[in-house]
Amino acid sequence: MENVLAWIVTVLIIVAGLWLFRQSKTGRRMPAALRRGQPLPDFQAADEKGQPVESRSLLGAPAVILFVRGNWCPFCTAQVADLTSHYKEIVDLGSRLIFVTPKPLETTRRVAEFYEVEFDFWLDEELKITKQLDLLHHDGVPGDYHVEYGSETVWPAALVVDAEGMIRFSEVSKTVADRPDSKKLLTELRRFVRS
Repeated sequence: MENVLAWIVTVLIIVAGLWLFRQSKTGRRMPAALRRGQPLPDFQAADEKGQPVESRSLLGAPAVILFVRGNWCPFCTAQVADLTSHYKEIVDLGSRLIFVTPKPLETTRRVAEFYEVEFDFWLDEELKITKQLDLLHHDGVPGDYHVEYGSETVWPAALVVDAEGMIRFSEVSKTVADRPDSKKLLTELRRFVRS
């Protein structure tokens, strides 16, 4: 009986591993509005001071835009920290670094102050932008955080947009754990800034 149980557990582990591998290869599809070569869609958010901001305000300068789930997400925190270390390179290319997040305003202010750099946090507390851009992650917030953050969040994504507002690079994370490397984002930014 123990051999049968061990065999069943082994088969389940293999099936789960194959499913995870397949998911990591296929992942989430790229929303049509965020594909390379498309104009950045118009959307409105609030900055960390609560003031309204619009995506069209980015016209005239390139931008790196990241959609992050929140500071409760260790992968998002690591991504923010990584990009913080490359902030000067991004700014030296005349670009802005924007994080779009559904996390609450007071939390966002603390994070912005902690990193002591001038990148922008744009708030999407009601997930309007997230839904508009087809980046909604149903039940994406772990249960321990539902009281503070709700159950829905944004699916991680990254965009590099040129000064005319055209998307030059876009990537939707295959899983909640993967993120584009900051060096990759810089390479994409340099590709059209210096051309």
